[in-house]
Amino acid sequence: MKRSRTYQALLGACLIAVVWSASPATARGEGAIRAELRPAHAPLVEAWLDAHLAELLRDYRHLHAHPELSNQERETAAAVAAQLELAGYEVAREVGGHGVVGVLRNGPGPTVMIRGDMDALPVREQTGLPYASGSDAVMHACGHDIHTTGLVGSARLLATPAVRAEWRGTLLVVAQPAEEVGEGARRMIADGLFERFPRPDYALALHVDAQLPAGQLQTVSGWARANVDSVDITVHGRSGHGARPHQAVDPVVVASQLVIALQTLVSRRVDPLDPAVVTVGTIHGGTKRNQIPDRVKLELTVRSYSDASRKLLLDGIRQLAADVCRAFRCTRPPDVRQKEFYTPALYNDPALDAVIGEVLRAALGPENVSAGRPAMGGEDFGRYSRELGIPSALLFLGSVDPATFRASQLPGAEPLPSLHSSRYAPEPRATLRTGVRVLSHLALALLAPP
Repeated sequence: MKRSRTYQALLGACLIAVVWSASPATARGEGAIRAELRPAHAPLVEAWLDAHLAELLRDYRHLHAHPELSNQERETAAAVAAQLELAGYEVAREVGGHGVVGVLRNGPGPTVMIRGDMDALPVREQTGLPYASGSDAVMHACGHDIHTTGLVGSARLLATPAVRAEWRGTLLVVAQPAEEVGEGARRMIADGLFERFPRPDYALALHVDAQLPAGQLQTVSGWARANVDSVDITVHGRSGHGARPHQAVDPVVVASQLVIALQTLVSRRVDPLDPAVVTVGTIHGGTKRNQIPDRVKLELTVRSYSDASRKLLLDGIRQLAADVCRAFRCTRPPDVRQKEFYTPALYNDPALDAVIGEVLRAALGPENVSAGRPAMGGEDFGRYSRELGIPSALLFLGSVDPATFRASQLPGAEPLPSLHSSRYAPEPRATLRTGVRVLSHLALALLAPP
């Protein structure tokens, strides 16, 4: 395998040590995040990957061909648990549903948690891959098969005797169900994840990126993913004949006015420098073109970063819904129902992010590590650090074949398939190799030296 000159030069360094001050709010007052990339690490990681990458690719293709929806990940979880047990981990099954937890204790030192999610999406695959999903209606369109395979591969690598001799502390490996519906992390925490098992000092995870070449990685410091709330509004009118609207109260018109009014929450109430989104994703009402219905239902997704912005948006939705309905003389106030459990915003600890950047630029080469941008998508990985107040980071793993990526940048080229697309197909070899490198190097850097 070819390696850059920068990579070779960095391997020749005696020792790369990184020490950054940590935020008191996220480092439990301990004051510093310490990480070391030692000269033995890279050869050990590369040797293991050379010997086992074919096995990881086989496991990945099996997972891709046999996807399981959220809260149905029985076979995937069983396969993960079996591999962790073979590697020497203490394994617990059915944690918060089909969650799997592996613990590897290796003397005194910090506890590092690495997490991967397992669930697929209700999408019919159209990639044409020879190992495409065997289901007509379920697909790994968000790359969780890469996440799971990379998690297990990293756990196996870190448990080998030669690598285990390089670190001290405890590894907590979490294979999480139900990320796509925002339930998995919450249920695992409620089932005693941090009472039954060692409490981590750091939490790490990867997510594939459908717009980044395989072999590359991006970090995001601070807010990386948004709060995700779901809100349903039912507007009540008075039904009647479409030809006699004066004898009815038309909830379709009221709902239309409300859709426009809701957009002013972002454009006129939220600070322009504070990202926020209010999207009305569905409107349901009526059964016939010449009949005015009794009610119309709207389904919203609401995105924000800060708790203050989240409250402003949710309070504003209720106020606008009530006032618009009052203005149009609805027969009763609107029903506004907010989903009880939401996905909290994900915050990458800046001090940990700085450490990660230094370690990975040394391990992968500086040309392969860059700073990414925050996005308004949701990711329930943020619940773990929010629960414990520890530094955590979600990193973004390139997954596009480099030649395909270059072609997509040409004028007039078709855009790359996004995550959740029926055509999303990661390039598995380079993506998995880089993912295992990243999780393994970071775990080794954060765990104590022997």
